[in-house]
Amino acid sequence: MRELRPDSSSPLHKIVIVGGGAAGLELATALGERLGRRGEAEVTLVDRARTHLWKPMLHAVAAGSLDPSVHELDYLAQAHWHGFQFCYGEMIGLDRDESKIRLAPTLDQEGRQITASRSLAYDTLVMAVGSVTNDFGTPGAAEYAVPLETPEQAVRFNRRLVNACIRANEQAGSVRSGQLHVVIIGAGATGAELAAELYRSFREIVTYGLDHIDPEKDVRIILVEAAERILPALAPRISEIALAFLERLHVVVRTGARVSAVEPEGVRLASGEFIPSELVVWSAGVKGPDFLRDQDGLEVNRINQLIVRPTLQTTRDPNIFAIGDCAACPRPGYEAPVPPRAQAAHQQASHLRREIVRRLHGADLRPFEYHDFGSLVSLGRYGAIGNLMGSLLGKGMFVEGLLARLMYRSLYKMHEVALHGAGKTALGALGRILSRRAGPVVKLH
Repeated sequence: MRELRPDSSSPLHKIVIVGGGAAGLELATALGERLGRRGEAEVTLVDRARTHLWKPMLHAVAAGSLDPSVHELDYLAQAHWHGFQFCYGEMIGLDRDESKIRLAPTLDQEGRQITASRSLAYDTLVMAVGSVTNDFGTPGAAEYAVPLETPEQAVRFNRRLVNACIRANEQAGSVRSGQLHVVIIGAGATGAELAAELYRSFREIVTYGLDHIDPEKDVRIILVEAAERILPALAPRISEIALAFLERLHVVVRTGARVSAVEPEGVRLASGEFIPSELVVWSAGVKGPDFLRDQDGLEVNRINQLIVRPTLQTTRDPNIFAIGDCAACPRPGYEAPVPPRAQAAHQQASHLRREIVRRLHGADLRPFEYHDFGSLVSLGRYGAIGNLMGSLLGKGMFVEGLLARLMYRSLYKMHEVALHGAGKTALGALGRILSRRAGPVVKLH
């Protein structure tokens, strides 16, 4: 397909961004400010939700230590403030010959239609639809395990957690074996972070009058990992320190344990062992959304990621780009593509903002270069661990404790600054600190 070039005599260039996660929303905000406000292009963000929440915070929402309503961003308001348009809907199809995407109708909770099915034209299309949980077809995983892909799923788990505590406290007799157990499948960053947060959350919840529950005896958090160590994508030293920390919190860590099935009352391992639990979270692996497999011939890899060139253009259409977790972007010198991390999404959004502006002025696109600034894992209020700078120094600089915790928080602040600017970010942080003092430490509803 021929690459489109802007024509000064034609109507406004239409830039459509599908997906309002970290990458898509940062890109829409930046292009809206740079091009939309000046009337140089029409920028539209498409998402099937109405609000945005930074995905690395979902484990805290699930544990109840963070109220999503305090941190949610409204797409309509953000679009109004920053010069782009928001289109509420879910992409279900692509017509590359007509340069249009198809959107499904949207319905409210009562089943009434909000918006009809429709098509949206583009000159430049950016796919930023993120990733979904990969349960690898494990029997029962979709039915009985809660993934942490969306705020709704995190809230759903939190409600199940609080309900389980109230149920156990009010029932006749003692707490049953497994009744207040949580099995977390997958000991990557999300799994390890959730385990640390849940240790505190359980103990906070029972202080609100649930005195029939003994958190030391009745509560158990089990972290199950198929690899031989937790945090397998990070340095062994980080894994060792995180393991020691979790064990001090009495988290049961099972490595080298593959899950063969998730059942209504627990988890079955490949060894045949059964781990009883009424609460199961699946955080083992990610993939691109299934609908990407059949988008008018666009090339995908085995986990549904769109394969892109170094310029972030898809291999079969130069007018379609992909960024964030849904993109398989080559990384020179490495066999694996750019990893699906928040810092990669932020860097790709920043790069593509500059390159789309250059493209509209007829310049050639420059390749994206990923810089590894290291990895940090939050351990709740107890701190964080990780390594900073990564490949920039040739080796990582290990950090832990308060410094690592401050650095972890700064990642979210960088995201907020990209969306709101430094002044509004500072005011928002102050407002959250003041309002937090008036409510419970954990979310109880």
